[in-house]
Amino acid sequence: MSVHKSRAVVIVNDDFSSSGSEEPLARRRGARREAEKLSQVLSSLNYTVHLYKNQTAKKIEEIYQQESQEEHGDYFVSILSSHGEEGVIYGSEGKPVKLTQIFQILSLQRSSALAGKPKLFFIQACRGGELDPGVWLETDSAQPEEDSFSHYLALPDDTAVMFACSPGYSAFLNPAGSMFLQTLLEFLEGEERHLELARLLTRINWKVAFYHKARGKYEGSKEMPCFVTNMVHEVFPFSRHAAEAAGSL
Repeated sequence: MSVHKSRAVVIVNDDFSSSGSEEPLARRRGARREAEKLSQVLSSLNYTVHLYKNQTAKKIEEIYQQESQEEHGDYFVSILSSHGEEGVIYGSEGKPVKLTQIFQILSLQRSSALAGKPKLFFIQACRGGELDPGVWLETDSAQPEEDSFSHYLALPDDTAVMFACSPGYSAFLNPAGSMFLQTLLEFLEGEERHLELARLLTRINWKVAFYHKARGKYEGSKEMPCFVTNMVHEVFPFSRHAAEAAGSL
């Protein structure tokens, strides 16, 4: 085990400005309190946590540049909560940040400090404007868009990325929080935190898909999280006890 504590970066944008003639993005009520709770829980799980609020696109990249040079423990976890589209999240001034740019900042070529260390991203942001009505649809009316995962095939080694929703779809947030991050918070506070990472992420998929639905304007709409990973070993990022037990087998 590393002598350094694992690190976590939580970035939440809930209040947006705009430069130029465009209208600012809508305020994300509930996002800040949710991020603060997640930061507290990660701290209780022995992470050194840095919480950043309302960061510009440039500043977000600078935060990860700084992290790429820090001394890290066994894991690096990052939670990103903002407006977004497929492949990007938005800074507080409304400018996009490419997710692939963030991932590559932490790659072996640019961050020897994170070489061989599992890197986990949880991203609460829309990936398009489609709504999921929660029923199976069969259609042959349109060809699928370019593979949405193609630009994630060059993920840094030992990286897992979990999205709040599927490619092309919206991620829901209300003043009480988001379906996705509220479920993550529930599991990190419960016994699920001891699960191996892939099982934990699959359990989050199950809970959000079957037990949550949108309220208000989009009443009844559903959300389906998804994740991509190139991990080659089982990892237990939120349970040191489980990790030590697995290592002794």
